[in-house]
Amino acid sequence: MPASEAAWSGSGDLNTAIVWVHAAQRIVVLTGAGVSAESGVPTFRDAQTGLWAQVRPEDMASEPGFRADPAGVWAWYEHRRALLQGVQPNAGHGALADFARRHPGRLTLVTQNVDGLHQMAGSEGVLCLHGELRGNRWLDDPRGCCDLAHAEAGAPPRCATCGNLVRPAVVWFGESLPIDILGQAEEAVSACDLMLVVGTAGAVYPAAGLAHMARRIGARVVIVNPAPSELDGTAHAVLRGPSAEVLPLLLGRDRPAGDTPPAAAPR
Repeated sequence: MPASEAAWSGSGDLNTAIVWVHAAQRIVVLTGAGVSAESGVPTFRDAQTGLWAQVRPEDMASEPGFRADPAGVWAWYEHRRALLQGVQPNAGHGALADFARRHPGRLTLVTQNVDGLHQMAGSEGVLCLHGELRGNRWLDDPRGCCDLAHAEAGAPPRCATCGNLVRPAVVWFGESLPIDILGQAEEAVSACDLMLVVGTAGAVYPAAGLAHMARRIGARVVIVNPAPSELDGTAHAVLRGPSAEVLPLLLGRDRPAGDTPPAAAPR
């Protein structure tokens, strides 16, 4: 038995959660920054190093900040993108992708992370609530002349015809989440019978509200996090540990023959 599995083998909550996973037909997984941190991705504030140590992230991650200093904000995001070079998905990312491949249609993956590591691990159809750091979009509503593929080079790039600026495709302070992505996430939660909340403190809404929604509709809620979270009181089980260790155990085995699915989740 691997060391990590031996450490967890006595956990009643883990064993119970494994049975819930086997029994569930529709699983929603919400992941947060903790999952990426285990791969060495700097958190939003950890990116404030070197020349950026005195910069407030809130000033960089807002539309007013970008309009006031587009070159400076663009440079900060290029710095953040550079920090992702060489970063690889960890075993937690891999466990989610592998489970989805083994069980097509059973798992919907929703993430607050913008680093693209889930996609690198092979997950498909990831619902990125906060956008994607490696992507770009237009600052203002694009006109017919705006074509990202032919934007005029610069820092930031711009439309050569109208001057519209290219910005990172992430959600900034003061902006709403993408309506279509949030709607798909809420639709998946409304139909799920199990929700895993992984690597998040549960303090950012509306993402954290998805766990409350799952509980209201009668789905089981399982928290996977090394430290206490604001959603622990919502959960039917809390697995206290790193996602890179817990998720392979939770999702890596198919149900043994003769296992009996448990009764419905307590309301």
